[in-house]
Amino acid sequence: MSSTSEEKKKKKEQANLNASITSENGDWQHSCHENDSKSKYGTSNTRNAIGYGATPVKPHWPRSAKVALNFVINYEEGGEMCTLHGDAASECLLSDNGPSTQPYQNERNLNVESMYDYGSRCGFWRLHRLFTSRKIPVTVWAVGMALERNMEVVGAIKQQEDWEVSSHGYRWWDYRNIDENIEREHIQRSIEIHQNLFGKKPAGLYQGKPSINTRRLAVETGGFLYDSDAYNDDLPYFTFDYGGEEKKPHLIIPYSLVENDMLYTAPNGWSKPDDFLNHLKRTLDYLVLEGRAGQPKMMSVGLHCRLSRPGRVAALAEFADYAKSYGREVWITTREDIANHWYENHLPRGCGNPIVPGENGIANYSSYGGNSYASSGNGSGRRDSESSSTSPTEATSSSSRFSFLGNLKAPRNSQEYKDSLKATTKPTSEDIAEEEDVI
Repeated sequence: MSSTSEEKKKKKEQANLNASITSENGDWQHSCHENDSKSKYGTSNTRNAIGYGATPVKPHWPRSAKVALNFVINYEEGGEMCTLHGDAASECLLSDNGPSTQPYQNERNLNVESMYDYGSRCGFWRLHRLFTSRKIPVTVWAVGMALERNMEVVGAIKQQEDWEVSSHGYRWWDYRNIDENIEREHIQRSIEIHQNLFGKKPAGLYQGKPSINTRRLAVETGGFLYDSDAYNDDLPYFTFDYGGEEKKPHLIIPYSLVENDMLYTAPNGWSKPDDFLNHLKRTLDYLVLEGRAGQPKMMSVGLHCRLSRPGRVAALAEFADYAKSYGREVWITTREDIANHWYENHLPRGCGNPIVPGENGIANYSSYGGNSYASSGNGSGRRDSESSSTSPTEATSSSSRFSFLGNLKAPRNSQEYKDSLKATTKPTSEDIAEEEDVI
């Protein structure tokens, strides 16, 4: 090869190298993207890499608790993939059949079916006895189809006034590639099932395996206090990604797939019950320490009926007793109560009051009053910097634009809150008619 050819080759290689490093305007040609350097990005299901940051909002849990602890029973058995349910394949996830289980196309997997049936026949009742005997409130995320198959389970849930039952979708499907209209119908059908069986709409939604449309559909459908299809924080937070032009806030209460018995079925997960128990204890201990240091958090413990074998539930019972031994420092509660607390104490300014008493004092989701939003920008609605000099009958908002909200620090059913509304609003005939329902 001549020297001229070698020089041309070297020049070409250098030109390619230069082009791969930088363009004429200084941008990276082969590695740049419009979202580079952004901490919050995405037009829907927005990613936020910062969140609350170094100083999370102080949740002000009831009785100055350091941790809000929520046990979640996932009731899915009877709503999973199965050719008997009209599906094209059998279920393959989250059973003691193991993580290598593959779906059988157009065939039944009798082993998996039998393991799922264990959950509705035995596992649920073992968890039911554990929590009711200790008077521990729990959240039940129930798949609509599964509920309709077991009226005895429905009756047991209805008898527990301090239990929450929320939607886990109509089917225990992976909705990633499901048509938007089908998913919308499933969300609506699940709501109708809850309404028919429990006399109220589900407070929350956890699809579990959501699509990019799930959260938008949940907000458009309306009626949900929260959804939990997120794992990105130790505290609830608001998002303003949905709700039309008004950008009404939607509450997200993150869940956990780590403090979760599903790891009994995962590679390198819990090999024995004591592994799960020790992890739960260490997690709670550290969260309590953080709370004592001024940063209280919440903790979710995920449970599945079909995985609730005696040895595993024995470990869970030990943890439940351990959590109760902390006394007032650990608030064991439902997600619905956490949602109500967050709306009452951390709703971003100018968004109105979405909590109204319903039948038997159960809080329902209402329309937002006000069209202006004074969020801090991170969806926290934090109030740590508010003045404490506000009189009881004076709206706590720093702006008269939001005085119609009344004294948001006062309990919603208290005379103090009612008086604050009278002092800050000039009621119309429509307001008076509505007040009987709202206050």
